Amino acid sequence: MVDRLTRWAPVKAVHVERAAFDTHALSAGKPLEGADYQRGTLHGYEVREYLLAKFDRVCVYCGAAGVPLNIDHVHPKSRGGTDRVSNLVLACIGCNRAKGDRPVAEFAPKRAAAVLKRAKAPLRDAAAVQSVRWALWRALEARLPVHVGSGGRTKYNRTRNHLPKTHTLDALCVGKVDTVTATVTGVLVAACTGRGTHARTRPDKHGFPRLLMPRTKRFFAFATGDLVTATVPSGKNTGTHTGRVAVRSNGKFNITTARGTVQGIHHRHLRLLQRSDGYGYTTRKEGAASSPA
Repeated sequence: MVDRLTRWAPVKAVHVERAAFDTHALSAGKPLEGADYQRGTLHGYEVREYLLAKFDRVCVYCGAAGVPLNIDHVHPKSRGGTDRVSNLVLACIGCNRAKGDRPVAEFAPKRAAAVLKRAKAPLRDAAAVQSVRWALWRALEARLPVHVGSGGRTKYNRTRNHLPKTHTLDALCVGKVDTVTATVTGVLVAACTGRGTHARTRPDKHGFPRLLMPRTKRFFAFATGDLVTATVPSGKNTGTHTGRVAVRSNGKFNITTARGTVQGIHHRHLRLLQRSDGYGYTTRKEGAASSPA
């Protein structure tokens, strides 16, 4: 993706958030010997950012979003609870105060099981980031100058520039940043969509093969996932439709557009815009929540 972007735009450097979750330190219930690096200016930021990502920035007790969130101990420290990350959740100020030093089963008996399940979820996301971050860094350095920073540094850059919390503005504040003088209003979203399936059959509800899938993935010079535009002169689908195509051996394709799926468009009305590359692309306003097509 970086190689592709450098062909399209004059990219001179890459700023990378070297997200580093020390799973040993996150799981420890007490300070680790020789871990004085954790007591720097950004101490605590990484754990907080991890919890914000883990709990989708909402209160686990009432589901409130877009409000200030505190770190809450599921099992209160006054009753023997620890600072292990599996004992930490996010709670809004109201729920945090109302819970006090009560166990979660006493404060929210109906949600206790769900809260405990989410809190004790394994650190697989942190482990995945930990395992690939060095390889990513080396691969980028082989191409362009790279500036790195932690998640805490990203938050610091965003806060001192008085910017709201969004994925796009977080990316703008990664790494070495002085003053942000301009932001964007629209963003391009790229999402992995895959290249189809290798399965030869479709099962029914009992698991028995129902449909035999064709070996050929390309029909009439089109493949599922291609970006196309179709101009239909007459009929119920009259008009111009642009989106991702799902091909059929009979030559009548479906096109998924921003307004929905248009079915039964004959292949002779189609014009190819872009071959499927395993990604779906869409544009949206900066800060808007949207699922890529």
